[in-house]
Amino acid sequence: MPESFFSPAPPPPVQPAPTPIKRRSFFLYAGATAGATALVLAGCSKDAVTPTPTLPAGNTTNADGSISLGSGDVGVLNFAYALEQLEADFYSKVVAQSQGVLSAAEYAYFQQVAKHEAIHRDFFKAALTRDAGTQVLRALTTKYPGTTFSDKATLLATAKAFEDLGVAAYNGAGKLLKNPDYLVLAGKIVSVEARHAAYVRDLISPGSFADDDQVDPNSGLDKSMKPTDVIAKAQAFITEKLDGSTVGVNA
Repeated sequence: MPESFFSPAPPPPVQPAPTPIKRRSFFLYAGATAGATALVLAGCSKDAVTPTPTLPAGNTTNADGSISLGSGDVGVLNFAYALEQLEADFYSKVVAQSQGVLSAAEYAYFQQVAKHEAIHRDFFKAALTRDAGTQVLRALTTKYPGTTFSDKATLLATAKAFEDLGVAAYNGAGKLLKNPDYLVLAGKIVSVEARHAAYVRDLISPGSFADDDQVDPNSGLDKSMKPTDVIAKAQAFITEKLDGSTVGVNA
């Protein structure tokens, strides 16, 4: 990347809304892991402006007690952050509690997945902290059935559910993003999630990684889901009630 990129940028054009989210700010995220920083650097090249959404703070609840993920691009990032929190927590518990439940090769694989998901989680937290510091979704409280980490069939079924859901979630939410850099980075992450899904599916049933329930046999495209439908499925594993009804909607 040329040194001129780091030179002072000219004043941004006057916007009718408050300070917009910019690509350039990706370089300044604080608190991200080295892996998350690498993801950020891989997707940044120029300044880009996205519409500034109107949304409540990530720690504010609605009248019914649910937490609104917000709207616009920030709402999509909060949505992805919620899912990555869930996946990162799940795999960290797999590593901590299931070594004897899995084969040595399987356990080594899930150790790698745990690292991937932690990087994804930290990336979204860093992005939100930098670009929407007062609107970052709170740390969520997870919950799992009692045998999740002690029974191999339950563990793999849960991993399959999370990975299939994650791929469908990114596929469905990608079209809602306005900032092209966010879209590029989401594409990089969903490709990793798809690799996870393929591996887990084949552990359960060899050759099932591209079954018709996930890949449309007519279009050849992966399944996609709306944020509200994704949250409805993920909610069983999250104590806090989430509201994704305005994710991706711009004021």
